[in-house]
Amino acid sequence: MFLSLLLGVACDPNAELEDSGEVIAPNSPEESTQALSSTAVPPAPSGLRSVADWEKLFLNRWNSDHTSDFLPRSTSRDSWQFYNLGYGIDGNTAMYRATGKTQYLDRALLYVKNMVDSARVSSSLSGSRFKDAYLGWTSQRSETLGQEVPLYESYCWRYVTRMLRVIRETPALYNNATYRAQYDRLLEFSEKHMFEKWFRRGANSHIYRVNTHMAAHWAYIAMDLSLMTTDATRKANYLAVFNNINRNLPNYSSSLREQMGTSPVNSAAYFWSDSWGSHARPGQDVSHGNGLMAFIVEAHDAGMEWTDKDIRAFTATLNSVIWPSAGRYGNYVDGSGSGNGWFNDGLMKLGRYDTNLQRRLETHSVGNNTQYYGNAALNVRLLSEGSAR
Repeated sequence: MFLSLLLGVACDPNAELEDSGEVIAPNSPEESTQALSSTAVPPAPSGLRSVADWEKLFLNRWNSDHTSDFLPRSTSRDSWQFYNLGYGIDGNTAMYRATGKTQYLDRALLYVKNMVDSARVSSSLSGSRFKDAYLGWTSQRSETLGQEVPLYESYCWRYVTRMLRVIRETPALYNNATYRAQYDRLLEFSEKHMFEKWFRRGANSHIYRVNTHMAAHWAYIAMDLSLMTTDATRKANYLAVFNNINRNLPNYSSSLREQMGTSPVNSAAYFWSDSWGSHARPGQDVSHGNGLMAFIVEAHDAGMEWTDKDIRAFTATLNSVIWPSAGRYGNYVDGSGSGNGWFNDGLMKLGRYDTNLQRRLETHSVGNNTQYYGNAALNVRLLSEGSAR
Protein backbone atom coordinates (compact mmCIF):
# COMPACT_ATOMS: atom_id res chain seq x y z
CA MET A 1 0.00 0.00 0.00
CA PHE A 2 2.86 2.40 0.85
CA LEU A 3 4.41 1.84 -2.57
CA SER A 4 1.04 2.61 -4.14
CA LEU A 5 0.84 5.93 -2.31
CA LEU A 6 4.31 6.91 -3.47
CA LEU A 7 3.43 6.12 -7.06
CA GLY A 8 0.01 7.77 -6.92
CA VAL A 9 -1.87 4.78 -8.29
CA ALA A 10 -5.53 3.95 -7.84
CA CYS A 11 -5.78 2.83 -4.25
CA ASP A 12 -7.67 3.94 -1.20
CA PRO A 13 -5.05 5.35 1.20
CA ASN A 14 -7.20 4.76 4.25
CA ALA A 15 -8.55 1.32 3.43
CA GLU A 16 -7.83 -1.49 5.86
CA LEU A 17 -7.82 -5.08 4.65
CA GLU A 18 -10.52 -7.49 5.61
CA ASP A 19 -8.20 -10.55 5.86
CA SER A 20 -5.24 -11.10 7.99
CA GLY A 21 4.05 -13.51 -21.52
CA GLU A 22 2.86 -11.19 -24.21
CA VAL A 23 -0.64 -10.76 -25.61
CA ILE A 24 -1.02 -11.55 -29.29
CA ALA A 25 -2.80 -8.52 -30.66
CA PRO A 26 -2.84 -6.31 -33.75
CA ASN A 27 0.47 -4.62 -34.52
CA SER A 28 -0.26 -1.18 -33.11
CA PRO A 29 -2.87 0.69 -31.07
CA GLU A 30 -3.93 2.54 -34.20
CA GLU A 31 -4.44 -0.68 -36.17
CA SER A 32 -6.32 -2.35 -33.34
CA THR A 33 -8.53 0.69 -32.86
CA GLN A 34 -9.49 0.77 -36.50
CA ALA A 35 -10.07 -2.97 -36.66
CA LEU A 36 -12.27 -3.54 -33.66
CA SER A 37 -13.78 -0.25 -32.53
CA SER A 38 -17.32 -0.23 -31.18
CA THR A 39 -19.91 2.17 -32.54
CA ALA A 40 -19.01 5.85 -32.66
CA VAL A 41 -18.96 7.63 -29.32
CA PRO A 42 -22.08 9.80 -29.07
CA PRO A 43 -21.86 13.40 -27.83
CA ALA A 44 -21.81 13.91 -24.07
CA PRO A 45 -24.97 15.23 -22.42
CA SER A 46 -25.02 19.01 -22.44
CA GLY A 47 -22.64 20.57 -19.95
CA LEU A 48 -20.66 17.42 -19.19
CA ARG A 49 -17.01 16.74 -19.92
CA SER A 50 -16.79 14.44 -22.95
CA VAL A 51 -15.38 10.93 -23.24
CA ALA A 52 -12.50 12.39 -25.26
CA ASP A 53 -11.72 14.88 -22.50
CA TRP A 54 -11.59 12.10 -19.91
CA GLU A 55 -9.45 10.02 -22.26
CA LYS A 56 -6.87 12.82 -22.49
CA LEU A 57 -6.59 12.87 -18.70
CA PHE A 58 -6.33 9.08 -18.69
CA LEU A 59 -3.53 9.06 -21.25
CA ASN A 60 -1.49 11.53 -19.22
CA ARG A 61 -1.00 8.75 -16.69
CA TRP A 62 -1.55 5.60 -18.70
CA ASN A 63 2.04 4.66 -19.55
CA SER A 64 3.62 5.83 -16.31
CA ASP A 65 1.14 3.82 -14.22
CA HIS A 66 1.75 0.84 -16.48
CA THR A 67 5.53 0.75 -16.25
CA SER A 68 5.98 1.83 -12.65
CA ASP A 69 3.12 -0.03 -11.02
CA PHE A 70 0.62 -2.26 -12.79
CA LEU A 71 3.00 -4.22 -15.03
CA PRO A 72 5.39 -5.12 -12.18
CA ARG A 73 2.45 -6.19 -10.04
CA SER A 74 1.17 -8.45 -12.81
CA THR A 75 4.47 -10.37 -13.00
CA SER A 76 5.17 -10.45 -9.26
CA ARG A 77 3.68 -13.90 -8.45
CA ASP A 78 2.50 -12.17 -5.27
CA SER A 79 -1.26 -12.23 -4.69
CA TRP A 80 -0.97 -9.23 -2.38
CA GLN A 81 0.27 -7.22 -5.38
CA PHE A 82 -2.76 -8.36 -7.36
CA TYR A 83 -5.06 -6.58 -4.89
CA ASN A 84 -4.24 -3.14 -6.31
CA LEU A 85 -3.63 -4.51 -9.80
CA GLY A 86 -7.40 -4.92 -10.03
CA TYR A 87 -7.68 -1.14 -10.28
CA GLY A 88 -5.51 -1.14 -13.42
CA ILE A 89 -7.63 -3.86 -15.01
CA ASP A 90 -10.82 -1.99 -14.14
CA GLY A 91 -9.59 1.37 -15.44
CA ASN A 92 -8.43 -0.04 -18.77
CA THR A 93 -11.59 -2.09 -19.24
CA ALA A 94 -13.73 0.96 -18.50
CA MET A 95 -11.80 3.07 -21.01
CA TYR A 96 -12.24 0.38 -23.66
CA ARG A 97 -15.97 0.32 -22.96
CA ALA A 98 -16.05 4.12 -23.23
CA THR A 99 -14.02 4.47 -26.43
CA GLY A 100 -14.00 1.11 -28.21
CA LYS A 101 -10.20 1.37 -28.57
CA THR A 102 -8.65 -2.03 -28.11
CA GLN A 103 -5.29 -0.68 -26.97
CA TYR A 104 -6.92 -0.39 -23.53
CA LEU A 105 -8.42 -3.86 -23.59
CA ASP A 106 -5.08 -5.28 -24.73
CA ARG A 107 -3.36 -3.80 -21.72
CA ALA A 108 -5.90 -5.27 -19.32
CA LEU A 109 -5.49 -8.63 -21.06
CA LEU A 110 -1.71 -8.40 -20.68
CA TYR A 111 -2.02 -7.99 -16.92
CA VAL A 112 -4.32 -10.99 -16.63
CA LYS A 113 -2.17 -13.15 -18.90
CA ASN A 114 0.87 -12.34 -16.77
CA MET A 115 -0.94 -13.39 -13.60
CA VAL A 116 -2.19 -16.63 -15.11
CA ASP A 117 1.22 -17.47 -16.56
CA SER A 118 2.79 -17.01 -13.12
CA ALA A 119 0.35 -19.31 -11.27
CA ARG A 120 1.78 -22.45 -9.70
CA VAL A 121 0.26 -25.70 -8.45
CA SER A 122 -0.75 -25.34 -4.81
CA SER A 123 1.11 -28.50 -3.83
CA SER A 124 4.36 -26.80 -4.88
CA LEU A 125 3.77 -23.68 -2.77
CA SER A 126 5.72 -24.18 0.44
CA GLY A 127 3.54 -21.99 2.65
CA SER A 128 0.16 -23.18 1.37
CA ARG A 129 -2.06 -25.08 3.76
CA PHE A 130 -4.11 -26.54 0.89
CA LYS A 131 -1.48 -28.44 -1.10
CA ASP A 132 -3.94 -29.46 -3.80
CA ALA A 133 -3.86 -29.50 -7.60
CA TYR A 134 -5.33 -26.04 -8.18
CA LEU A 135 -3.19 -23.23 -9.55
CA GLY A 136 -2.58 -20.09 -7.55
CA TRP A 137 -0.15 -17.77 -5.84
CA THR A 138 1.05 -16.90 -2.37
CA SER A 139 1.19 -13.53 -0.64
CA GLN A 140 4.42 -11.77 0.19
CA ARG A 141 2.69 -9.36 2.57
CA SER A 142 4.12 -9.78 6.06
CA GLU A 143 0.77 -10.55 7.72
CA THR A 144 -0.03 -13.33 5.22
CA LEU A 145 3.46 -14.31 4.10
CA GLY A 146 3.51 -17.52 2.07
CA GLN A 147 -0.25 -18.08 2.29
CA GLU A 148 -2.87 -18.47 -0.41
CA VAL A 149 -5.35 -15.67 0.38
CA PRO A 150 -8.87 -15.71 -1.10
CA LEU A 151 -9.45 -12.00 -0.46
CA TYR A 152 -6.49 -10.82 -2.52
CA GLU A 153 -7.44 -13.07 -5.42
CA SER A 154 -11.17 -12.26 -5.43
CA TYR A 155 -10.58 -8.52 -5.04
CA CYS A 156 -8.66 -8.54 -8.31
CA TRP A 157 -10.58 -11.26 -10.15
CA ARG A 158 -13.97 -9.53 -10.12
CA TYR A 159 -12.43 -7.18 -12.66
CA VAL A 160 -10.95 -10.05 -14.65
CA THR A 161 -14.36 -11.65 -15.12
CA ARG A 162 -15.91 -8.26 -15.96
CA MET A 163 -13.30 -7.78 -18.67
CA LEU A 164 -14.03 -11.25 -20.03
CA ARG A 165 -17.72 -10.41 -20.19
CA VAL A 166 -16.86 -7.43 -22.36
CA ILE A 167 -15.24 -9.78 -24.86
CA ARG A 168 -18.14 -12.22 -24.70
CA GLU A 169 -20.74 -9.49 -25.23
CA THR A 170 -18.89 -7.68 -28.05
CA PRO A 171 -19.32 -9.67 -31.29
CA ALA A 172 -16.33 -8.02 -32.99
CA LEU A 173 -14.12 -9.31 -30.17
CA TYR A 174 -15.73 -12.67 -29.51
CA ASN A 175 -15.72 -13.59 -33.19
CA ASN A 176 -12.09 -12.54 -33.63
CA ALA A 177 -9.79 -15.58 -33.41
CA THR A 178 -7.07 -13.78 -31.45
CA TYR A 179 -9.37 -12.44 -28.75
CA ARG A 180 -11.46 -15.60 -28.67
CA ALA A 181 -8.40 -17.74 -27.91
CA GLN A 182 -7.44 -15.49 -25.00
CA TYR A 183 -11.02 -15.40 -23.77
CA ASP A 184 -11.40 -19.19 -23.80
CA ARG A 185 -8.18 -19.74 -21.88
CA LEU A 186 -8.85 -17.09 -19.25
CA LEU A 187 -12.47 -18.12 -18.76
CA GLU A 188 -11.47 -21.72 -18.10
CA PHE A 189 -8.82 -20.58 -15.63
CA SER A 190 -11.37 -18.35 -13.88
CA GLU A 191 -13.92 -21.12 -13.62
CA LYS A 192 -11.52 -23.78 -12.35
CA HIS A 193 -8.63 -22.08 -10.60
CA MET A 194 -10.54 -19.18 -9.10
CA PHE A 195 -14.18 -20.00 -8.39
CA GLU A 196 -14.08 -23.79 -8.20
CA LYS A 197 -10.84 -23.72 -6.21
CA TRP A 198 -12.15 -21.54 -3.40
CA PHE A 199 -15.64 -23.04 -3.45
CA ARG A 200 -14.33 -26.57 -3.00
CA ARG A 201 -11.87 -25.47 -0.36
CA GLY A 202 -14.86 -24.36 1.68
CA ALA A 203 -17.64 -22.06 0.50
CA ASN A 204 -18.66 -20.93 3.97
CA SER A 205 -15.11 -19.83 4.76
CA HIS A 206 -13.95 -18.51 1.40
CA ILE A 207 -17.06 -17.48 -0.60
CA TYR A 208 -19.76 -16.51 1.92
CA ARG A 209 -17.48 -14.08 3.70
CA VAL A 210 -17.78 -12.38 7.07
CA ASN A 211 -18.50 -8.88 5.68
CA THR A 212 -20.82 -7.49 3.02
CA HIS A 213 -18.10 -6.15 0.76
CA MET A 214 -16.02 -9.34 0.88
CA ALA A 215 -18.99 -11.49 -0.05
CA ALA A 216 -19.90 -9.00 -2.79
CA HIS A 217 -16.61 -9.73 -4.58
CA TRP A 218 -17.72 -13.34 -4.98
CA ALA A 219 -21.26 -12.39 -5.95
CA TYR A 220 -19.69 -10.25 -8.70
CA ILE A 221 -17.50 -13.10 -9.95
CA ALA A 222 -20.35 -15.62 -9.77
CA MET A 223 -22.66 -13.28 -11.68
CA ASP A 224 -20.14 -12.73 -14.47
CA LEU A 225 -19.35 -16.43 -14.78
CA SER A 226 -23.05 -17.30 -14.90
CA LEU A 227 -23.36 -15.02 -17.92
CA MET A 228 -20.46 -16.67 -19.76
CA THR A 229 -20.16 -20.34 -18.88
CA THR A 230 -21.27 -23.00 -21.32
CA ASP A 231 -21.57 -25.66 -18.59
CA ALA A 232 -25.09 -26.03 -17.16
CA THR A 233 -23.91 -27.44 -13.82
CA ARG A 234 -21.42 -24.64 -13.31
CA LYS A 235 -24.03 -22.06 -14.25
CA ALA A 236 -26.47 -23.40 -11.67
CA ASN A 237 -23.78 -23.23 -9.00
CA TYR A 238 -22.84 -19.66 -9.90
CA LEU A 239 -26.45 -18.54 -9.76
CA ALA A 240 -26.94 -20.30 -6.42
CA VAL A 241 -23.98 -18.39 -4.96
CA PHE A 242 -25.21 -15.12 -6.47
CA ASN A 243 -28.69 -15.62 -5.05
CA ASN A 244 -27.44 -16.80 -1.66
CA ILE A 245 -25.30 -13.71 -1.15
CA ASN A 246 -28.07 -11.41 -2.30
CA ARG A 247 -30.97 -13.15 -0.58
CA ASN A 248 -30.20 -15.98 1.83
CA LEU A 249 -26.71 -16.71 3.13
CA PRO A 250 -26.28 -20.29 4.32
CA ASN A 251 -23.97 -19.39 7.21
CA TYR A 252 -25.32 -16.01 8.42
CA SER A 253 -28.84 -14.86 9.26
CA SER A 254 -28.83 -12.13 6.64
CA SER A 255 -27.94 -11.22 3.04
CA LEU A 256 -27.04 -8.13 1.05
CA ARG A 257 -30.72 -7.42 0.50
CA GLU A 258 -31.59 -7.83 4.18
CA GLN A 259 -28.77 -5.50 5.20
CA MET A 260 -30.36 -2.58 3.34
CA GLY A 261 -32.54 -0.21 5.33
CA THR A 262 -33.69 3.41 5.27
CA SER A 263 -31.01 5.92 6.11
CA PRO A 264 -31.45 7.64 9.51
CA VAL A 265 -30.19 10.81 7.85
CA ASN A 266 -32.22 10.88 4.61
CA SER A 267 -35.34 8.77 4.03
CA ALA A 268 -34.56 8.60 0.29
CA ALA A 269 -31.16 7.00 0.95
CA TYR A 270 -29.95 3.56 2.05
CA PHE A 271 -28.17 2.63 5.25
CA TRP A 272 -26.41 -0.68 5.85
CA SER A 273 -23.81 -2.29 8.06
CA ASP A 274 -20.95 -4.40 6.80
CA SER A 275 -21.56 -6.87 9.65
CA TRP A 276 -24.22 -9.46 8.85
CA GLY A 277 -27.38 -9.04 10.89
CA SER A 278 -26.38 -5.65 12.30
CA HIS A 279 -28.28 -2.44 11.64
CA ALA A 280 -26.39 -0.31 14.14
CA ARG A 281 -24.84 3.01 13.27
CA PRO A 282 -22.45 4.14 11.93
CA GLY A 283 -22.75 1.22 9.48
CA GLN A 284 -20.46 0.36 6.57
CA ASP A 285 -17.28 2.40 6.23
CA VAL A 286 -17.17 4.24 2.91
CA SER A 287 -13.81 2.83 1.86
CA HIS A 288 -15.06 -0.75 1.77
CA GLY A 289 -18.53 0.35 0.69
CA ASN A 290 -16.91 1.02 -2.68
CA GLY A 291 -16.40 -2.71 -3.12
CA LEU A 292 -20.07 -3.40 -2.53
CA MET A 293 -21.11 -0.67 -4.96
CA ALA A 294 -18.78 -1.97 -7.69
CA PHE A 295 -20.83 -5.17 -7.65
CA ILE A 296 -24.26 -3.58 -7.36
CA VAL A 297 -23.90 -1.24 -10.35
CA GLU A 298 -22.86 -4.14 -12.60
CA ALA A 299 -25.60 -6.41 -11.28
CA HIS A 300 -28.13 -3.66 -11.92
CA ASP A 301 -26.88 -3.16 -15.48
CA ALA A 302 -27.06 -6.91 -16.10
CA GLY A 303 -30.69 -6.88 -14.94
CA MET A 304 -29.91 -9.10 -11.95
CA GLU A 305 -31.39 -8.40 -8.50
CA TRP A 306 -30.66 -4.67 -8.07
CA THR A 307 -33.26 -2.28 -9.48
CA ASP A 308 -33.59 1.35 -10.56
CA LYS A 309 -35.17 2.06 -7.18
CA ASP A 310 -32.10 0.66 -5.43
CA ILE A 311 -29.80 2.77 -7.57
CA ARG A 312 -31.73 5.93 -6.72
CA ALA A 313 -31.34 5.14 -3.02
CA PHE A 314 -27.61 4.48 -3.32
CA THR A 315 -27.18 7.68 -5.34
CA ALA A 316 -28.93 9.65 -2.61
CA THR A 317 -26.63 8.02 -0.06
CA LEU A 318 -23.57 9.29 -1.89
CA ASN A 319 -24.92 12.66 -2.98
CA SER A 320 -26.56 13.81 0.24
CA VAL A 321 -25.19 11.70 3.11
CA ILE A 322 -21.63 10.61 2.35
CA TRP A 323 -20.76 13.69 0.24
CA PRO A 324 -23.11 16.45 1.41
CA SER A 325 -20.99 19.32 0.05
CA ALA A 326 -17.68 20.02 -1.65
CA GLY A 327 -14.76 18.88 0.47
CA ARG A 328 -16.93 17.21 3.13
CA TYR A 329 -16.88 13.42 3.24
CA GLY A 330 -18.40 11.05 5.74
CA ASN A 331 -16.33 8.09 6.84
CA TYR A 332 -19.43 5.90 7.21
CA VAL A 333 -22.63 5.49 5.24
CA ASP A 334 -24.61 7.41 7.87
CA GLY A 335 -22.41 10.43 7.05
CA SER A 336 -20.56 10.40 10.36
CA GLY A 337 -16.81 10.64 10.79
CA SER A 338 -14.26 12.30 8.56
CA GLY A 339 -13.60 10.39 5.35
CA ASN A 340 -11.07 10.86 2.57
CA GLY A 341 -13.48 11.09 -0.36
CA TRP A 342 -12.03 8.09 -2.20
CA PHE A 343 -14.88 6.89 -4.46
CA ASN A 344 -12.92 5.32 -7.34
CA ASP A 345 -13.65 1.66 -6.85
CA GLY A 346 -17.43 1.79 -6.74
CA LEU A 347 -19.34 4.84 -5.57
CA MET A 348 -18.23 7.05 -8.47
CA LYS A 349 -19.74 4.49 -10.86
CA LEU A 350 -23.16 5.77 -9.79
CA GLY A 351 -22.42 8.73 -12.07
CA ARG A 352 -23.48 6.57 -15.02
CA TYR A 353 -27.10 7.03 -13.87
CA ASP A 354 -27.19 10.69 -12.80
CA THR A 355 -26.01 13.69 -14.81
CA ASN A 356 -25.85 15.96 -11.76
CA LEU A 357 -23.70 13.47 -9.87
CA GLN A 358 -21.43 13.10 -12.89
CA ARG A 359 -21.07 16.88 -12.99
CA ARG A 360 -20.00 16.85 -9.33
CA LEU A 361 -17.45 14.13 -10.10
CA GLU A 362 -15.82 16.44 -12.65
CA THR A 363 -14.81 18.73 -9.79
CA HIS A 364 -13.80 15.97 -7.38
CA SER A 365 -10.06 16.17 -6.66
CA VAL A 366 -9.53 12.90 -4.75
CA GLY A 367 -8.10 9.81 -6.46
CA ASN A 368 -7.64 11.34 -9.91
CA ASN A 369 -5.91 8.46 -11.68
CA THR A 370 -6.50 5.97 -14.49
CA GLN A 371 -9.22 4.04 -12.67
CA TYR A 372 -11.06 7.28 -11.92
CA TYR A 373 -10.65 8.70 -15.42
CA GLY A 374 -11.58 5.43 -17.14
CA ASN A 375 -14.77 5.05 -15.15
CA ALA A 376 -15.66 8.72 -15.51
CA ALA A 377 -15.38 8.30 -19.29
CA LEU A 378 -17.58 5.22 -19.10
CA ASN A 379 -20.14 7.11 -17.02
CA VAL A 380 -20.41 9.72 -19.76
CA ARG A 381 -20.66 7.11 -22.50
CA LEU A 382 -23.50 5.32 -20.71
CA LEU A 383 -25.28 8.57 -19.90
CA SER A 384 -25.07 9.64 -23.54
CA GLU A 385 -26.53 6.32 -24.67
CA GLY A 386 -29.07 6.01 -21.89
CA SER A 387 -27.86 2.40 -21.68
CA ALA A 388 -27.18 2.04 -17.95
CA ARG A 389 -30.51 0.47 -17.11
